[in-house]
Amino acid sequence: MKQSWQDFALTEPELPAFGEARLKSGPAYLATVRADGMPRVHPVTPIIGEGHLFLFMEPTSPKGHDVQRGSGYALHCGVSSNDGGEGEFRLAGHALFTDNPAMRELAATYGYQPQNPYILFELTVESAFSTIYSDTGEPIRKRWKG
Repeated sequence: MKQSWQDFALTEPELPAFGEARLKSGPAYLATVRADGMPRVHPVTPIIGEGHLFLFMEPTSPKGHDVQRGSGYALHCGVSSNDGGEGEFRLAGHALFTDNPAMRELAATYGYQPQNPYILFELTVESAFSTIYSDTGEPIRKRWKG
């Protein structure tokens, strides 16, 4: 089920709070599916604010073409070390193009100033997954599906 970041946060507050912290810690990695079925991965700067999860992209971006064609996405935070660092967070869903000036202005208020021709997508949240590692190195996993 396609849900906004706000819907996700209302149903499962702990996991989105962890995910927001991880996604804001540095570049994240967006995976899409090319028209030929092969995967594509790019570093991106996700923007979370006022219940939305946004991505700006160049209008000619191959990943933008993928999501506009209907490819789903997976978004994974950067990991700070080989032992899992601060933990891992992954989302999956779809991207919705928006040319609404108010949404663009809202997204731009959260620290990322896009170049003028960039286009804006709002990401839906259909599933989320986190892994943190205990002091003994054992993984602690949480899953959510909308």
